[in-house]
Amino acid sequence: MRACYSLPLPSFHILLLLALSFLPYCFSIHDYHDALSKSILFFEGQRSGRLPASQRAAWRGDSAVSDGSQAGVDLEGGYYDAGDNVKFHFPMAFTTTMLAWGIVEFGQSMPHEERRNAKVAVRWATDYLLKTIAHPGLVFVQVGDPINDHNCWERPEDMDTARTVYNVSADRPGSEVAGETAAALAAASMVFRQTDTEYSNRLIAGARKAFEFANTYRGAYSDDPGLKGAVCPYYCDYNGYQDELLWGAAWLRRASQDDTFLEFIQNNGKTLGADENVNEFGWDNKHAGLNVLVSKEFMEGKILALESYKGSADSFICTLIPESTSSHIEYTPGGLIYKPGGSNMQHVTTISFLLLTYAKYLLKSSHTVNCGNVSVGPASLILQAKKQVDYLLGDNPMKMSYMVGYGTRYPQRIHHRGSSLPSIYAHPQFIACKNGSVYYTSQDPNSNPHIGAVVGGPGEDDVYEDDRADFRKSEPTTYINAPLVGVLAYFASSPGSK
Repeated sequence: MRACYSLPLPSFHILLLLALSFLPYCFSIHDYHDALSKSILFFEGQRSGRLPASQRAAWRGDSAVSDGSQAGVDLEGGYYDAGDNVKFHFPMAFTTTMLAWGIVEFGQSMPHEERRNAKVAVRWATDYLLKTIAHPGLVFVQVGDPINDHNCWERPEDMDTARTVYNVSADRPGSEVAGETAAALAAASMVFRQTDTEYSNRLIAGARKAFEFANTYRGAYSDDPGLKGAVCPYYCDYNGYQDELLWGAAWLRRASQDDTFLEFIQNNGKTLGADENVNEFGWDNKHAGLNVLVSKEFMEGKILALESYKGSADSFICTLIPESTSSHIEYTPGGLIYKPGGSNMQHVTTISFLLLTYAKYLLKSSHTVNCGNVSVGPASLILQAKKQVDYLLGDNPMKMSYMVGYGTRYPQRIHHRGSSLPSIYAHPQFIACKNGSVYYTSQDPNSNPHIGAVVGGPGEDDVYEDDRADFRKSEPTTYINAPLVGVLAYFASSPGSK
């Protein structure tokens, strides 16, 4: 349903209602609350380990309950990153950071039940991440042999591939994984600060520990020959570990207000590349998110030494504004942010999150962004984000939602083992590694709709074929959904959002 109204754009509570004028805007009427609920439910379908009685994705069962036993440690729990059965801790930690950041910025806008569900999703991850740093001198970075796993089409409940455990140490550093883990735990400590002080304190202590490891033993985990074959090409550190050091320090500063981390950001920004202007934000490249996060303290706290971070954040924002003279990010003919390489919706959701978050910071501090020939304010950034999320939910040339279970038309054949194979409750007999191939090649819809899963999305031509084998387009990931939770929380609470 489409409608044209003259009404106030969504608000950041009372401030935005005061700041935004009444703008005419034609849009589809989406049920953002429904999309928010489903985007959080998705994480229950990605759980590893023993499932609780409250499990709502009822087609899933217990899996990988002995993870870590090979190395004599407990690594049960956490999330599978996508449609396979490997636990990659680098993207899992980023997923956690983004889920937590969404609650920190927009949690007060969430309905009570969904805020509770979102916090449960964060805690499922943080309980696990605390295990990964529990052993002195080690940080565990992955569980599962990805080559063997990817050679099978097998339910997680039936897994019989090697659950190899990988770690980094003083002589085999992994600053990017440890730094992102520090960011995740620090951000999450803010989520639980008011409701569980003891747990919040454990998280911030874990964040400090992870950051100390990352900073003391500097290096990229994918540079180690013993790890490279396991983490590459899946989650190689293509961008370097330096941004994760700054990112981890920035979150520790935000969560603890410890001046030690402020000094780290001030003193190491240049040498660690904080001024690199990259119009990307994701599990590997933190620069844009770092600059947005740190610019808050400059704009609201007037710490002049951090002004360069706002300058870099402004430069990033200008690449997203079609009217600016900056070199622009690419858009599809239908208006979707597009970056080559597959799993494109990860860029859509992370950038949309940064647009809304930066709009919030700009509004509160009465700042704008100067993009050469055009001055950009919060209202413009909110509209940009809304166009992206509305495309994802169905306002696109394919006239389909890219979230499973939302709307009347959505992907039916997603690249996801557990979703495509029959549930262990419907088919309790063991399905071996290669015996699941018939479900992979089938043209039938997935046996278990993975409600809330957002797929990689269409190509640069706005076309989506709904092909299970085309994992670049049809595979969901936790780091697509994580930033989307905050985005949907904002729009679900806003005037005219339904």
